[in-house]
Amino acid sequence: MTEAADHREESLTAATEARGLEALVSRATGAGKGPAPVERWNPAFCGDLDMEIKQDGTWFYLGTPIGRMPLVQLFSSVLRKDVDGRTYLVTPVEKVGIRVADAPFIAVEMDVSGAGDGQIITFRTNVGDVVEAGAGHPLRFVDEDETGGLKPYVLVRGRLEALVARPVMYELVEHGEEIDIGGKRMFAVRSKGEVYPIMPAEKLKRLSA
Repeated sequence: MTEAADHREESLTAATEARGLEALVSRATGAGKGPAPVERWNPAFCGDLDMEIKQDGTWFYLGTPIGRMPLVQLFSSVLRKDVDGRTYLVTPVEKVGIRVADAPFIAVEMDVSGAGDGQIITFRTNVGDVVEAGAGHPLRFVDEDETGGLKPYVLVRGRLEALVARPVMYELVEHGEEIDIGGKRMFAVRSKGEVYPIMPAEKLKRLSA
């Protein structure tokens, strides 16, 4: 068998064949040892894969949940979100598209140290990433029109974000305070010298009434 044929057989997009996840694992080169340098790789696009990350952070392959956390962590280490808004699994030799319902990661735990300008908020994701909210890992808050609630996100790496799980969000807002931002009184949180507005203080008062 030629080298080209070997490559086609082992490619990520060939993983729908009998070898299944084994083929995926074989192509996730260098994964499992922390995030791979996917931003430096520029392989050809090889098509889409029947893989999806659901809103709760569960990974599905061919419609079936991937129950093995080491596999999920391995694939998460070669994730990249490009300027086109799509998310891909990337190796040095190929790039395949996957579906992401919301954010690829979930922030499942947080820790707060310090106070005031010295406060640091640290998040742990469902795949083991640990990030400190700050200039390199900003927080953002999105209004949920359907529920009237909030969806906080923290940037993990590249363009990949973690959705802050609801119990963690409740813990996060407990550390909020009213701060003047651009002449407007806002309810916000601080981390590593940065201030992240959650909502106008007046709106918070209305919701709390």
